[in-house]
Amino acid sequence: MQRLLVPIAALLLALWSIASAHAAQQQDEALSDAWWTGPLLAPSAGTLPAGHVLVEPYLYDVVTPASHTNGYGSLTYVIYGVTDRFNVGLVPTAGYTVASGAGSSGAGLGDWSVLAQYRFTSFRRGSGTPMLSLNLEETLPTGHYDDLGAHPNGGFGAGVYTTKISLYSQTYAWLGNGRILRLRLNLSHAFSGSANVRGVSVYGTTAGFAGSAYPGPSTVIDAAAEYSITRNWVAASDVVYGYNANTYVNGNTGAVTLGGSNSFAFAPALEYNWTANAGVIFGVRVIPTARNTASSITPVVAINMVR
Repeated sequence: MQRLLVPIAALLLALWSIASAHAAQQQDEALSDAWWTGPLLAPSAGTLPAGHVLVEPYLYDVVTPASHTNGYGSLTYVIYGVTDRFNVGLVPTAGYTVASGAGSSGAGLGDWSVLAQYRFTSFRRGSGTPMLSLNLEETLPTGHYDDLGAHPNGGFGAGVYTTKISLYSQTYAWLGNGRILRLRLNLSHAFSGSANVRGVSVYGTTAGFAGSAYPGPSTVIDAAAEYSITRNWVAASDVVYGYNANTYVNGNTGAVTLGGSNSFAFAPALEYNWTANAGVIFGVRVIPTARNTASSITPVVAINMVR
């Protein structure tokens, strides 16, 4: 992990410094001339003005060729501006799995999250300082994860409370043709409690099992860019690296260590914004095979609305 993180971080910091310096030197087009929905994966470092609400529902299908499954899901950001710098939010999720061989699941709720975000700085023209925000998110064990019986694909949760701390950053660069490039770099680290586990579960346990699971911490680095093609149309892309540490399962059948995993994700997308406060994005997240990570392709569509 350390061998990968050092060159990735160095490359991202170098690109970030170049972009920030360019943004400080050249401002040909007003920011109001470009409308944004946001990339598929990287949340914004910006906060809503006091009293405003953002609602952004996502619909997706995680296609996993190796297991012949389609994981249909929904995720919705509902965020409220308490002050201009401080926002709170709720993120409900749900899913439905269609599988061959192992059987499909019914629809079910996933683990919901609550979040709070505080913005430290704003982007200012002529300055190389990016917008910076601290985000604290708590995932609640609301989804079904054990006692799955004959439907092992029916688990949409992890059964644990998970705390994620993230640093979000965002800046703008004006290109030679006068169009704007919006850049984000987000760093996140999450750690979880333990879950009581019974029977068939998302942790790979089988019927008759009784014990506990201890998911390991995880780290995610997400670099994203959006190019303002026109006022309405925007091309976007995320490049994401993720690391999950070992998960330990202990119970009446013995102790098992589920090995950690690495993953890389690429998420190109296209946005159409019909106003400054409403738009749609559609794209695909591609995850190649990596250590303990199966390849998957996930078409995604989301609508962004601010009032």
